Amino acid sequence: MQRIIAGFLGIVIACFAVAVSANDHQSFDRLLSAHVRDGVVDYGAIQEDARFRQYLDYLETANPDSLATREEKLAFWINAYNALAIKGVLDGLSTAGFFSRINFFTTDYRLAGRQIDLYDLEHDVIIPFGEPRIHFAIVCASASCPKLISEAYTAATLDQQLERNARDFVNDESKNRFDKSSKSARISMIFDWYADDFEAHSTTVQRYLAQYVDDPEIAEALNKDEYGLWYFDYDWSLNGSEPRVETSTAVEDNADRR
Repeated sequence: MQRIIAGFLGIVIACFAVAVSANDHQSFDRLLSAHVRDGVVDYGAIQEDARFRQYLDYLETANPDSLATREEKLAFWINAYNALAIKGVLDGLSTAGFFSRINFFTTDYRLAGRQIDLYDLEHDVIIPFGEPRIHFAIVCASASCPKLISEAYTAATLDQQLERNARDFVNDESKNRFDKSSKSARISMIFDWYADDFEAHSTTVQRYLAQYVDDPEIAEALNKDEYGLWYFDYDWSLNGSEPRVETSTAVEDNADRR
């Protein structure tokens, strides 16, 4: 009898695990598809879309440790970061000013059964995966960030998504510009802030850039570290339309969720 009960419980647990995995990030995927266009986020529409609250509820109690592969886990954490950054905007937080930016990155959220802020989620959870392309995937709701793509990340498509993001970001002239005549480049501050991550993968930032630059002549010179590098000032303005939200209500809601 005990074996029968144990076997039955095993089936129940397995079915539950499949159900959680099946939930995956579908609601977030549909939300992004509906309300993000070429990286421009319609925060007001997301605020009014019930699928966002459903996804946040899923993130609160999800157990990423139960996920089987590195790709599943990394996709989970990237999606979680992007969803919580959106929530921060809807809660009335902003990256526009220095002190408001500190608050944006250090406000706690309930995620996977614990309290965590965006800074720790990035530095203590996501970066340790050793995947520098995450810097073109996690989006802190700012204009100089990588574009938020109109789909959720999944294990099956993660490598292709990260590769596409890296190439799109490096070749986006609003983020990075290369002058062949002077062999100089003005590039995103992301390559300065996270230089260690890129250098761990490709020795130097220039050699990392060389993998993704479309122009073969520029890529060849970068691969020999022949370029001088300067950095664009970071534009912290919002990467979309302002949300239609009452800040006082949002702050109370955020306090309730801590």
